[in-house]
Amino acid sequence: MVVCPAVAAPAVRRSLGQCRPLRCGAGMGWARLGSRACPTTPQPVGVPPPAARPRGWQRPARTGAGPGRARVTVVSPAGPRGTWALSGGGGSLRLCSTRASLEGINRPVIDRIIRVDHAGEYGANRIYAGQMAVLGRSSVGPIIQQMWNQEKDHLKKFNELMVAYRVRPTVLLPFWNVAGFVLGAGSALLGKKGAMACTVAVEESISDHYNNQIRTLVEEDPEKYKELLQIIKQFRDDEREHHDIGIEHDAEMAPAYSVLKTAIQLGCKAAIFLSERI
Repeated sequence: MVVCPAVAAPAVRRSLGQCRPLRCGAGMGWARLGSRACPTTPQPVGVPPPAARPRGWQRPARTGAGPGRARVTVVSPAGPRGTWALSGGGGSLRLCSTRASLEGINRPVIDRIIRVDHAGEYGANRIYAGQMAVLGRSSVGPIIQQMWNQEKDHLKKFNELMVAYRVRPTVLLPFWNVAGFVLGAGSALLGKKGAMACTVAVEESISDHYNNQIRTLVEEDPEKYKELLQIIKQFRDDEREHHDIGIEHDAEMAPAYSVLKTAIQLGCKAAIFLSERI
């Protein structure tokens, strides 16, 4: 692997004379106008340029950096740039990798699942943030905080999955940011029972949605999506626990509970539909 120096300007005057940048297969190098004083590409120490290699020349064996690794010192017209440990063993160096295997996955399905789940956990965090802004100092404050902490862990995991599976977030995140907080604060203004009614409605919708995703992944290939299935099952169980906590804290005694629950769940279904697609 050859690491080329960054080029700060299209042309600079160096001590060696007027140089111009040249692009090559290995990267960017410098060539002196009217001279061969500057190599077009920096060369590792001990590796002569192609034109100067004698017949039958072979690259020196990799040593000195442990099994399967090599130390390569890169030089440029300005001198040595540094030493890097490179993964070796004769194979190519992977500069970018993810913890999730992307080979053979159903990309449209996985994109929808991770995008909407990330949006859902993001919205849930904003709902609990709104509830804590109103009821944080009340008797149910610690309970809401406990559920919020779990939602923070869920969101953190989906942030990681977004990167691992290379999924873009929904463009509606700014809207869910505001809508979630307003829903949380608005339900909390109805009192403890109103906040818990909101929790029951939202968590019931999310747990049902997770169940649908589990069925989809099992139909696809339970072994291939084993890790994702485990994550979704765990989060579904957490959402069910939040639902039960809401019921235990008199959610069903909230004013117009049935109307409130139905309205919130309709909003959740709309949010799921949109976040899966845009």
